[in-house]
Amino acid sequence: MTRKELFENIRRKGSFLCVGLDPDIKKIPRHLLDEENPLLAFNKAIIDATAQYAVAYKPNLAFYESLGVQGWIAFEETVRYIQEKYPNQFIIADAKRGDIGNTSAMYARSFFEHMSVDAITVAPYMGEDSVKPFLGYSGKWVILLALTSNKGSHDFQLIRDENGKRLFENVILKSQTWASTDELMYVVGATQGKMFEDIRALAPDSFLLVPGVGAQGGSLEEVAKYGMTDDCGLLVNSSRGIIFASDGEDFAEAAAREASKLAADMNTLLKARGII
Repeated sequence: MTRKELFENIRRKGSFLCVGLDPDIKKIPRHLLDEENPLLAFNKAIIDATAQYAVAYKPNLAFYESLGVQGWIAFEETVRYIQEKYPNQFIIADAKRGDIGNTSAMYARSFFEHMSVDAITVAPYMGEDSVKPFLGYSGKWVILLALTSNKGSHDFQLIRDENGKRLFENVILKSQTWASTDELMYVVGATQGKMFEDIRALAPDSFLLVPGVGAQGGSLEEVAKYGMTDDCGLLVNSSRGIIFASDGEDFAEAAAREASKLAADMNTLLKARGII
């Protein structure tokens, strides 16, 4: 999906919501455990309930890999289901890959050629040759970890070099020499608040994938205030706050209610910016 197509979807739906598909087998409603593939059944119901409010879905690979072959089947079938039933949805494989060049090339082939997702999250720690193999696929995106929402992000990401630049700033500056804003996004946690100003000073035109709204306590209003651009420039993810809004048989309806609330708030923010 191109940047133009992504922005058109945001304008058409009046939302920049990304729903994280993190189906923990220990948290999904008990009645689904009788299904042939519980994760897949759960995901389909969540997707059907939230598709009208979302522009993107982000399955986190850990929740699938933890179940071995059955989990991988659920992941691939989930991607296929979205592609066939909701082809305008932007699909992010939250895999956080990144390894020596030939290994990264195999990861890229897996996700971009075999499964044909739109984007993959990549860890930048090993540098340019670990990221480059993911770039150059037409209509595909690398979403590079920059400033994450977890507490431990401060362990390394805020360390300053001899020139006073923090590690996340160096990651953003250096990576912009590898690719354009049409194929490179950044992960910036919603809990970072006003630091979005620092991000935008470095990457004024890049799309940002923003986790941490909802269960992690990030503020959607702060994210939009400091991070929104003229073409929105944001995909804000909510996982647990939507998909685990209920653990009963009404789980899909509860997910739809939470997604609707977030999308309504996003609609208001997009209107205030003059985007819709």
